[in-house]
This record gives sequence, C-alpha cells and structure tokens, in this order.
Amino acid sequence: MRTPDMSEGNVKLDRLEECQVSNAPRDQRPWDLYTRGNRRVFLSVLFLVGTSSYVDKNIIGVLLEQIKTEFQASDVMLGLLGGISFALFYATLGIPIARWADRGDRKLVITVSLSIWSVMTVICGLTHTFWQLAAARVGVGAGEAGAIPPAQSLLADYYPPAARAQAIGIFMMSSSAGYAVALVFGGWIAQSYGWRAAFLAVGLLGAGFAPMTHLILKEPRHAPRFAVRPEDHEPTLTAIRVLFRKAAYRNILSAIVVYFMMAYGAHVFIVSFMIRTHGLNVAQAGTTFGVVSAAGAVVGYLGGGMLADRLSARNVAWGARMAGWGMIAAMPLFELALAAPTVATMATLLLLSTVALTGVVPPMFSALHMVCGSKRRAISVAVTFFFANLLGLGFGPVITGELSDTLTSAYGKAEGLRYALMIVMIVFIPAGWFMLRAARHLKADAED
Repeated sequence: MRTPDMSEGNVKLDRLEECQVSNAPRDQRPWDLYTRGNRRVFLSVLFLVGTSSYVDKNIIGVLLEQIKTEFQASDVMLGLLGGISFALFYATLGIPIARWADRGDRKLVITVSLSIWSVMTVICGLTHTFWQLAAARVGVGAGEAGAIPPAQSLLADYYPPAARAQAIGIFMMSSSAGYAVALVFGGWIAQSYGWRAAFLAVGLLGAGFAPMTHLILKEPRHAPRFAVRPEDHEPTLTAIRVLFRKAAYRNILSAIVVYFMMAYGAHVFIVSFMIRTHGLNVAQAGTTFGVVSAAGAVVGYLGGGMLADRLSARNVAWGARMAGWGMIAAMPLFELALAAPTVATMATLLLLSTVALTGVVPPMFSALHMVCGSKRRAISVAVTFFFANLLGLGFGPVITGELSDTLTSAYGKAEGLRYALMIVMIVFIPAGWFMLRAARHLKADAED
C-alpha cells in the first residue's frame, strides 16, 4: 500500500483553499476552508503542542522534593522555582508574541516557540546549581509564551462558534494530559534516574515534534480573502483599551486570574503533599495524581465543552453561568480531598473535584472569544494569560509556599502544607462570582 505523502497532501489542500477562496461567497468564514477531517487533524496537532507545553511547565511539580533535597531549598524557594521564575517571561512576552500572531503566521509562531521551550527544558537538566535551574526555567517560560494564545486563535478560525467550546475543551484537555505525562512519566524517570534525566527526556521529545507541527498545521491567512490587511492592524494599546472597556472581558479576566492562583498555586504542591502526608514515594505520588488528573480532565473538558455549546446555543450567558457555579462547587470537593485520611479517599475526591475544575475551562475561554473580536483573538488570550500567569502562576506557588513554611513551625511539615493548600482553595468562590458577573454582560459585549 502506498503511504500518503504529507507534503503532497498539503499542496493539494493549498490548491483547494485557493479554489475555494476564488469562488467563495462574500460571507465565507475561515472555517469554511477546511473539512471536518482537516479540523480534526489540526486539533490533534495543537493538542500535542499543548501537551508538550504543559509537560515542560508542570514536570517541576514532581521533581520538587528531589530538588529540595539536593539544593537544601525552602518551600518558598520551591514556590519561586515553580512560579515566578517561570511566569516572569511567560507572562511578559505573551503580549508582543500575540501581536505577531494576530498579524502574521500563527503556525510559525507555534513552531518557533515549541523549539525554544523544548531546548530550554533540556538545559534545565544540565544545570548544577539552584539559580542556574531557576534561570533555565525563565527560558522555558519565554518559549511557552507563544503556545496557547496562537493555538487558541487558530482554533477559533478552524471551528465555527457553535462548535468552538467543544474544540477548545479538547485542546485545553492537553493541560491535563501534559500534567499526567509530567507526573507519571516524569515521576518514573526521576525515581529511576534522577530529576535531571526527567528534564532531558521531555525536552528532547518536544524538540523532535517541532518539524511535524510546522508541516501539518495550516494558516487560514495564507488564503487571500483572510489575509490581515495593513489597514486592519490595530495598535496594541488600542486593542487592549477596547477589551478593557467591556465589562464581560474584565470579569472573565478576573475569574481566570483567581482560578490560576488555585490551579497552579496549589496544584504544584499536591504531589509533595501526598509524599509528606501519605508516605508515598515520588513515582507513586506522581502516578496517583497523574492518573486522577487525566481521568478527571477527560470527563471535565469534553463534558464541559459539550454542555457549554448546548447551553450557549440557547442563551449565550448560560455557558458563563455554568463556569461560575462549577468553580464554586469545586471548592468543598478539594477541601474534603485534602482532609481525607487515606490515599484512596483522597484520590476519589480529587477525581470529582478535577472534573469540576476542568469542566469550567471551555465555557470560560469560549466566552472570552465571544467578546474579543476576530482581530484581537491572540491578544485577548495573551493579556488574560499575562495577568493570570504573573499573578496566579507567578505568586500562587510562592504564597502557598510561604503559608506552608509559616504553618510548618506550628503544625509540622505535613500538616502545615495541608492547611496552606486548604486556605488557597478558598479562592474558588471569588473566581466563580466573577464568571457569574461576566454572564450578565456577555450578550451586550459579544463581537464577531
């Protein structure tokens, strides 16, 4: 049987796009360029890109205890390593990269970014001091700044609004897939060969995936009808001002920032909590939490995306309301998981809470794309991630680590971390409240 030639297929698809554009009705949209099969292929590639991004971002969580032992680091230093050292460039570079993505070739942006963060992850495995490692994590964050905004922007052009939340849900499921791979695969390598080998392995895998990404993805702007014209270029500050004038955008942004404080501030310490409280080793804790996270994410992201599309088809505000109440419902589930006396009970409750935690993501980002406008897709996501990562990812782990160090003096290492995590989980309530407020303004602020 003859193996299909990928480059030949791309050439045919290019010709098909040119033909479609030349004969296209004036109201044709970017997603009309592609068949359902094309979209599935593109979504699969973007899913793998997202998985690589989240593996390299989250693998630090399963390595913290070994790094702590080798470098005699405090929990605050570990929070710095897992938080601000990564988030600093991840947040600040996201906006200029997003402007490039809004005006240029998004698949090129994604390919270059994937190459950079993979190489920097390899460098993490070659470091010999704590501060060398922290500096290398800055480089990983700089590369990953070009991952999610351009990918979501492409998805919004690949899929019509009626199917967008489900597509975003599948794509965002890569965060849990990456988290699971980081914990299970990274934990196994770290247990067998040490934390440096774990960095080397995942970094090399990502670097090898970059050429395929550039070969397979398509950029709708290559079709003349959908090219960004110079007169359509909107200054960065103008775009940001337009976004912040919208009450729906401001509330969605606030919800995501607070959500990230828990999702990353607390989650980065869950494996350490299992090790300290339940006596598991690195591989056991990583596998347990990785499997639970992956299973919960499959149900949460897919179910949340499908439900959000159905609710939003009836009323655009219902998807946002679903996200708000979902976050509020997740808080007591996480609190009960942290208070559980056994690993089995904790894992069951973490599974339920992860379903709620991941199920709110598709409607949150679908609502974001609903109000941002087509020429601000990447910048809207980048601005959101700027604040979410700088405040949520940047300071969430540091705040959690500081709380843990403070409470450890009174309650011991295990209980101090438990109480710190339980305190941070309370932020679910204001996050949900912001999404409920966003729902009130969603219809008025909607923009194609």
